[in-house]
Amino acid sequence: MGARVGPVGSTDVAGSRLQTPPPLSRSAMRVTPLGGLGDIGRNMTVVEHHGQLLIVDCGVLFPEDNHPGVDLILPGFGAIADRLDDVVGLVLTHGHEDHIGAVPYLLKQRPDIPLIGSRLTLALLREKFKEHRLRNTVELVVTDGEQTQVGAFDLEFVAVNHSIPDALAVAISTEAGRILHTGDFKMDQLPLDGRLTDLRAFARLGEAGVDLFLVDSTNAEVPGFTTPERDIAPALDRVFDRSKQRVIVACFASHVHRVQQVLDSAVAHGRKVVYVGRSMVRNMGVARDLGYLKVPANTLIEMRDIENFKPEDVVIVCTGSQGEPMSALSRMAASEHPVIDLKPGDTVVLASSLIPGNENSVYRVINGLTRLGAKVVHKGNAMVHVSGHASAGELLYCYNIIKPRNVMPVHGEARHLVANAELAIQTGVPRKRTILAEDGTVIDLERGKATVVGKVDAGYIFVDGTTVGDISEAALTDRKILGEEGFISVVAVVDTRSRKVISGPDIHARGFVEGDKIFDPVRPKITEALEAALADGTDDAYQLQQVIRRRLGRWVNDTHRRRPMIVPVVVLT
Repeated sequence: MGARVGPVGSTDVAGSRLQTPPPLSRSAMRVTPLGGLGDIGRNMTVVEHHGQLLIVDCGVLFPEDNHPGVDLILPGFGAIADRLDDVVGLVLTHGHEDHIGAVPYLLKQRPDIPLIGSRLTLALLREKFKEHRLRNTVELVVTDGEQTQVGAFDLEFVAVNHSIPDALAVAISTEAGRILHTGDFKMDQLPLDGRLTDLRAFARLGEAGVDLFLVDSTNAEVPGFTTPERDIAPALDRVFDRSKQRVIVACFASHVHRVQQVLDSAVAHGRKVVYVGRSMVRNMGVARDLGYLKVPANTLIEMRDIENFKPEDVVIVCTGSQGEPMSALSRMAASEHPVIDLKPGDTVVLASSLIPGNENSVYRVINGLTRLGAKVVHKGNAMVHVSGHASAGELLYCYNIIKPRNVMPVHGEARHLVANAELAIQTGVPRKRTILAEDGTVIDLERGKATVVGKVDAGYIFVDGTTVGDISEAALTDRKILGEEGFISVVAVVDTRSRKVISGPDIHARGFVEGDKIFDPVRPKITEALEAALADGTDDAYQLQQVIRRRLGRWVNDTHRRRPMIVPVVVLT
């Protein structure tokens, strides 16, 4: 079934090791995903033709528990680091962080990359640029139905329905063929903003010929059709009806539709609304100013004024539905928020889906809220959220009206990509024309055929504070060991002439056990091992440190079944 999904360095369909791709033919178009295939996040795809690069999306992935200290994860920029001058444009399909969050980091490498997107998408980006002190960016606002040429690429934008307004699919055409990239989409037939996915445009493009279809895979395992956004309103109304105190609704800071529903319910129940969380305040301000969010007069209040209202007269809309450690909701759950102090009887609504990898963080927050006496309402016990992605029935519909020659599922974990590929095959797309790729896989489109031709490095780029890209997997491993297993330092002074240990070994531990006396049994064993090595002629400090690490590590593992970080220091005299 095309390229097999697997770890970096996987094989192609023939079973051979994927190598560096060959030079691109003048009559071909090259597609290289640098993020978003295997993860729900850091979406980025590069299209190349005639020596020019067009990028579609540039998002972030939020770290999991196995990324200690990491703030964000970026796409594999390194694959095009030496070709940024060849980039003729960056198309942004919509304003979610997993599609636009990494743009500032890319622009810091080349600030004048033209940004192409809808009015709301670019407005949300401008607010991010202020934080990153980026100025004088080059922007092109486009609307659905619009066609434009960017370098060697003819672009057509198609309206798609998603959980944020102004989302777009993009058709990319060159003499080598036509690619249709859906971005994130679904086919809600009763959208809150009245903006339907333009299936007529999809069908027209299909009749003209779609050579490679890049399709959102997030809900490919879910049968049927995604529930309409409107169906949430009754569940929200029930929450408001039953709550006798404050209602706190946590959702993504870019989920304009969900916030609109909360505003409507709040007004219907005579409650004031306060935004909590910097990104929530910023994004909802942008959406209101552009007319995408309708805020009734005298509805919003400032957080500093919240104590002037009775609990039953207030709704708090905040960030933190994914358990982000520094988000407003996480701080409330830990009783660390500077203004909002949760009380027994408050109701907290998690109005979002659980993104894979965030389970522990979300359940930690739910438990914290529950301990404080709050009632927690989430997708598992009430219909307070519906997905923004097309389910299997919608995907089948699209395959049938577009009839693409080749398909490459995008945006999803391996299981989502595989499920989406199977849907394509069921509708008649040949199995050999259905490509299961991973980040870094290079696909060439030529004469209507898409072929895997190689692989480039598209590994994670970690953001840690102001540090970008300098955090390695080895450093993360060290952090995990320090956090889970503890730290032991050992200092010994040796006389290389007498070949004796003349001081130490002094052993101290942190995060391992209480009291250093537990190391008394192993100290003579370390001394014995050091002096044996010295007697054998070893007089290099590094080699002697390795003797300590091996001897102490074996003892700790045998005695305590632990593998702490061991940092030995040998002083030679």
